[in-house]
Amino acid sequence: MKKRSVWEFIILCCITFGIYWLVWLYKTKEEMIALGAQIPTFILVFIPFANVWWMWKWAVGVDLVTKKAMSDWIAFLLCLFLGWIGCAFVQAKFNEAATEAPAAPQQGN
Repeated sequence: MKKRSVWEFIILCCITFGIYWLVWLYKTKEEMIALGAQIPTFILVFIPFANVWWMWKWAVGVDLVTKKAMSDWIAFLLCLFLGWIGCAFVQAKFNEAATEAPAAPQQGN
């Protein structure tokens, strides 16, 4: 996942009246798909009731990408009820996951 400044995310969401939040959701969706998450098309964000299901699938991707550092339920509830403010917490977890050193490859015996 790309490391992004949480403060920059918050400022951009405020300046754009939340439109940047949608851009961020799309970008993070694409990055999580590249890492193996299965998230449906972004168009579902704009369809009532389908957007809740899409947000759940996105949250499952968060759980996968952060290696369970942020559970799917926590990510889902934060973003569903707090909107872009909750997503700032998710971005902080993305940043933590991005800075973790990858595990050294194991050599066979």
